Amino acid sequence: MRIIILKIYSYLCTRYNTLMRIIMARPIRETPVLKGEDAFNFEMRRLEVEHMSKEQRAENRRKLDERIANAKNKIEWCW
Repeated sequence: MRIIILKIYSYLCTRYNTLMRIIMARPIRETPVLKGEDAFNFEMRRLEVEHMSKEQRAENRRKLDERIANAKNKIEWCW
């Protein structure tokens, strides 16, 4: 019985991985050129990041690490 369950699990993981390769294999589009207000907003946001204090950067990194850890707990890998 256990062998049958393992075979079914293996089959489903294989089918899932095949499906994900089909879905994820998309051509890369050209990077759009930002103009006007979009370009201005992008540059302002880029400059804001450079003015963060070390404490703010550390806090952002801690929050990111927490989110990654939570996501890893929710993801089930099929290998």
